[in-house]
Amino acid sequence: MTAVSAEPFPFSHFSADATTLYRYRSAARTPGPEPGRAWQAISEVRITDCIGSTPLFALQNVVGPSDGKLLVKWERSNPGGSIKDRPALHIVDAAERLGLLRPGGTMIESSSGNFGISLAMIGAARGYRVIVLVDPKTTRANLNVLNAFGAETIVVDEPDDTGSFLKTRIVLANQLAHDIDGAFRPDQVFNLLNSHAHYRSTGPELLAECGQRLDVLVGTASTGGQLGGLSRYLRERAPHVSIIGVDAEGSAIFGGPSAPYLIPGLGLGWTPANLDLDLIDAAYKISGEDCFYACRVLARCEGVLAGASSGAAIITALRYAIEGGQGSTVVCVLSDGGDRYLDSVYDDDWLAAEGFELGDPVVAQLRERALKLTAAQEGGDLLPTVAPGIGETLEVPATTTEINAVLRREWTEQGPRSGDSAETGSACGR
Repeated sequence: MTAVSAEPFPFSHFSADATTLYRYRSAARTPGPEPGRAWQAISEVRITDCIGSTPLFALQNVVGPSDGKLLVKWERSNPGGSIKDRPALHIVDAAERLGLLRPGGTMIESSSGNFGISLAMIGAARGYRVIVLVDPKTTRANLNVLNAFGAETIVVDEPDDTGSFLKTRIVLANQLAHDIDGAFRPDQVFNLLNSHAHYRSTGPELLAECGQRLDVLVGTASTGGQLGGLSRYLRERAPHVSIIGVDAEGSAIFGGPSAPYLIPGLGLGWTPANLDLDLIDAAYKISGEDCFYACRVLARCEGVLAGASSGAAIITALRYAIEGGQGSTVVCVLSDGGDRYLDSVYDDDWLAAEGFELGDPVVAQLRERALKLTAAQEGGDLLPTVAPGIGETLEVPATTTEINAVLRREWTEQGPRSGDSAETGSACGR
């Protein structure tokens, strides 16, 4: 196994600055006095260059005239279909630069959905073998996408001590990475580059679009990458922003006991290393019923076919837009699209089989549900769920541990950057 150098990593070089990348793409798309140069720029764009710079747009029909603006960051527009393209690319770029992933190598990951698909897409584009460990709950749609990209899938059907499959998937993935020559484990659950990707790309994009007009940011939690990276970036650059975390009822990320839940893309049995709860202002645990109802209202009343976890995020964000009133701006991150959930969230028979009777999707009902939400924890009351020795138990790869140590040191040496301002845009203008 290749050891990670003790020299400082140029982590800041792994992802292009969001504003610069946006301008590059705009220049490539916009005809100018030198069309030859524009064509040259376009002809050099690769599929992975299209990750990021996702649209930010305002919802029109679920908000009322006395509400604040409710904007959504549409991560479905990434080429792999989800926000997971960002950390997947960031981690792969880092592994290549550090010599941990060499031409023709193998990536092995535990994932039942989007992250595995993102790796499979990148692997297809760059010539890597990709092995994804899934479980019986992985949807047929996700398996079909993985197969289309040429990924190999291994179904892990042995539950762990919580009744889930996550721990057994991770253990087997780590064992395979150890046994297969030239293999690399992206390790989204424990690798801090997961949150660093959003610190380097998603956060700067939001402030480039919104500037200091942003009042509330709502993001979901699972491996902690999205919420962890955004909260760190905004605390440094826009400390006035309220950061709201969203999870599923039954998850232990924001404390409390674990219990079964149906919302895919959310939840974990412990608080992940990528998420610092001290940076979160409030946390909500959303029921499957509220989540799925919000998804259906978005589709029918806004024309937005959002993924399952996005329903939990949007109903929480709507609460803040209503209570914030005119002049406030709430941004909600929609992690993926609903096309991978047509046989579940958007299927009446599936909902009935799971005991849900949602009724017709009506805006007024969604607003009522949003106003009934109460925070599970707020501010200093957020206590992490600690899983002692979880890294050793799951045999976290040495490369992950070493990368994390260097990244933590870089963050410490960098120090806080509170008060730095990003370029402002007009997307959140009042």
